[in-house]
Amino acid sequence: MPDEPLVLGIETSCDETGVGIVRGHTLLADALASSVDQHARFGGVVPEVASRAHLEAMVPTMQRALDDAGVTLADIDAIAVTAGPGLAGALLVGVAAAKGYALAADKPIYGVNHLAAHVAVDTLEHGPLPEPAIAMLVSGGHSSLLLVDDLTAGVTPLGATIDDAAGEAFDKVARLLGMGFPGGPVIDRTARDGNPAAIAFPRGLTSPKDQLKHRFDFSFSGLKTAVARWVEARERNGEPVPVADVAASFQDAVCDVLTSKALDACREHGVETLIIGGGVAANSRLRVLAEERAAKLGIRVRVPRPGLCTDNGAMVAALGSHLVAAGIAPSRLDLPADSAMSLTSVTVAG
Repeated sequence: MPDEPLVLGIETSCDETGVGIVRGHTLLADALASSVDQHARFGGVVPEVASRAHLEAMVPTMQRALDDAGVTLADIDAIAVTAGPGLAGALLVGVAAAKGYALAADKPIYGVNHLAAHVAVDTLEHGPLPEPAIAMLVSGGHSSLLLVDDLTAGVTPLGATIDDAAGEAFDKVARLLGMGFPGGPVIDRTARDGNPAAIAFPRGLTSPKDQLKHRFDFSFSGLKTAVARWVEARERNGEPVPVADVAASFQDAVCDVLTSKALDACREHGVETLIIGGGVAANSRLRVLAEERAAKLGIRVRVPRPGLCTDNGAMVAALGSHLVAAGIAPSRLDLPADSAMSLTSVTVAG
């Protein structure tokens, strides 16, 4: 295997069909097909619709990635695929496709953890990961704080959401405000015209009592309910709802909690680097607030560009490259898709 392996990554854990190709830490191709428009009228991702969309998009997306990189499948050194966590049916499409390509081209296959891939993708923009580091992964399905000592060996979970994930809360509040789906980008845009201090929405799991048991955990269900009750009270009284102020105040509450707990974890573990990944990492307020607060503590924040924060094949290829370079054994060809794959497992063992 060459020092800088050419690795192809396949991502199908939710509603994005992604195929990425990397050589070492260099991104050569990042082809993506999204079914988000097909889910918009339902206000959320419909698993069966996502699975069918992956089936239809896989072959053309694969060909586009190979063409963009100027390589053929025969040139690839290894294939990595998201094995979990995610939607079971969606994962199965990607895993089955990866097995087919690996068998046809006689290439090793790596079944990898979707969340660990969100950490690894940062290397494509900022170079090798400093170890140890704290990683905060925030998306529609996950809100997690991780201690990363060695990404190839596994990560240590420090905390996670106990109810709604941050991205899920964005989607639900956007739907409440009549903004549509997905909620993250539209709330981010709308909030720019609002006052983040207009409404004092609650900050979940931040009281002294919560700090004892849930210091690094998140909760956004109560915040979502508080927004709903505030809006309902205005409408009941016949008063207009200041949508921009609601969006800005809600967004600030989420970002306040995320950054506070992430930086607290950095201080607690003596770590000087915070990596932020996942779809919510594309949020402009989260990026600004994290940078401002981290600078005061001498902590460096690494956040990939927005296009690499959301689900994509490049992040899977990046993790695969990391594993190949470290000499980690590939997975067996009969590797399963695991919708509840543990964060402590970076790859499916061979």
